[in-house]
Amino acid sequence: MCNRYRMSAKQAEVAIQFGVDPALIMPEPGPLPPPELFPKRLGYVVRKEAGARLLDVMTWGFPPPAKGRAPVTNVRNLASPFWRSALANPERRCLVPVSDFCEWEGEKGSKLARWFSLAAEPLFAFAGVWRPTEDGKAFAFLTCEPNPLVKPIHAKAMPVILHPEDYDGWLDGEVGCACSLAQPFPSQLMQVE
Repeated sequence: MCNRYRMSAKQAEVAIQFGVDPALIMPEPGPLPPPELFPKRLGYVVRKEAGARLLDVMTWGFPPPAKGRAPVTNVRNLASPFWRSALANPERRCLVPVSDFCEWEGEKGSKLARWFSLAAEPLFAFAGVWRPTEDGKAFAFLTCEPNPLVKPIHAKAMPVILHPEDYDGWLDGEVGCACSLAQPFPSQLMQVE
């Protein structure tokens, strides 16, 4: 489960990369997201409203289904009723801009942070979903089976990284077509440090 990532690009860079009209950058009043993100922190999200992409700021993690539990940050089971309405509604799908993401390697007490990025792209997107909550908007992102680069470090899952040509399919597509994009990203297009 990925619970740490970085997004080091500036708002203007994100807007250009993801086709957001600069007039539609909608950060909430207050602090902007830090470059390194953890659950319960603010992060950038690209979503659609009235047919146009806009840049928004939301809290990472859906409220949990039971009190006293941690926020739900990763969408693993796409058939779960917990995610059904967000996935079925294109207005609740989003792109989560990312520079790189972390998985931990090693035994407890001596774990090393391993950072994954795309070899040719300094900025990419996870497939995400969002929803309004009592405390504002919240987002989570999809995970899938790990590819051969990620699997030796984290055997359970990896974030769903979208190819730029799939952004529209994720944001606007029929639910079955959109969910079919939840595939491991090609290892040969990634790097790890």
